[in-house]
Amino acid sequence: MEENKNNVRSILVVKFGGSSLANGEKISNAVKAVTKELGKGLRIAVVVSAMGQTTDFLLETVKKAVNCEKMACSADVDDVLAMGERTSARIFSAALKANGVKCRYFDPSDPDWPIITNDVPMNADPILEICEERICEHVLPLLNEDVVVVVPGFVGKTLNGKITTMGRGGSDITAFVLARTLKAKQVILVTDVDGIMTADPKLVKSARKIPQIDVSSLIGLAGSSQKFLQKKALKYKEDWMDVKIINHANCDLDMEGTVIKGSLTRNVATVDFPEAIASITIVGKGLSQSPEILDQVIQKLKSEEVQLLGFSANYDSLIMYVPESMLDKILEPLHSVVHDNPEAVAMAVRKNLSLIKIKKAGLEETPGVLGGLAKSLSMEGINIYGLFTVASGIHVFVNKACVEEALMVVRKAVEEIVEAC
Repeated sequence: MEENKNNVRSILVVKFGGSSLANGEKISNAVKAVTKELGKGLRIAVVVSAMGQTTDFLLETVKKAVNCEKMACSADVDDVLAMGERTSARIFSAALKANGVKCRYFDPSDPDWPIITNDVPMNADPILEICEERICEHVLPLLNEDVVVVVPGFVGKTLNGKITTMGRGGSDITAFVLARTLKAKQVILVTDVDGIMTADPKLVKSARKIPQIDVSSLIGLAGSSQKFLQKKALKYKEDWMDVKIINHANCDLDMEGTVIKGSLTRNVATVDFPEAIASITIVGKGLSQSPEILDQVIQKLKSEEVQLLGFSANYDSLIMYVPESMLDKILEPLHSVVHDNPEAVAMAVRKNLSLIKIKKAGLEETPGVLGGLAKSLSMEGINIYGLFTVASGIHVFVNKACVEEALMVVRKAVEEIVEAC
């Protein structure tokens, strides 16, 4: 029996994705996997997605049956989409009972339903304080009585009783909200992949499974065709919470997969490098098309042990951002690259810059972020001396003298832009 230092049995939250519940045999295997963990003395909360492609089928059916313009504001759509997960919960509970397991499934029609959200159609967010109160009051006592709790993922309910859904990654959100309140030992996400891969195995044959990855690296895979949990859900992952992604094919929750560590930073914008930064610009013709010049620049920086804080390249220029204190070491070596290559024309330096790093899950999918940031800074008379995207983040270079003001402007602008979307 697994116990923590306070002699309290550990809680495990398991989310079964749609592919792992696609038919009766797979549901039976999922139930057997849960039963096996129960035998170890764990308390278990199960979150279920809709079976197979049920949600896609329901959404497509609604689109064809209802005028699209009316559908966007229809209160009925969430109610229809929620049916997939609600059905899965009923079937999973029936299968558990058939295996002699005490269980209780929650349904949003229940007065003790634990997941309360705001009222945003098809993309609601949980109201954490209320969710935590309800989970502690209604879910935890059942777990303490050795009852397996089954909760439909993706589904929520407003305080006035309206059914909601939480959009892509909604079932993962449900699992994380439960886990953070229950202080669960681990969250296991059961999918149809072995874990997170070093590359998309459909595109790269030599791709291999990553045993462990940090959240900050994970959100850098934005736009990947690989299947992994949605970035929106990562907002609800706590730093202490281990999340493991495994393949349902092995019918074993103990199997190795990919463990996700860490959490998203709570600060949307930060200044991670406190010292003054300088930009070094080399201009010429076709610089980014010359592997030799690029290699020479990198080797000069490496040989002088200069920390590279940012790098951008286009057809006619290369820009490096380095600590200003390193200029005396690196300017002459970099100028030798200009001198030795006819494609390079000249080099320029700008001092006294600061770097603001902006990172927020799903930022790259939010339209108008770059334009909104530039406009907000411009309205305050703050110039931008460098701006580029890095995975799910944005790096902005401003004058060091106004970095604190710029930081406040950026934080406010990002939140307003995200809220508007």
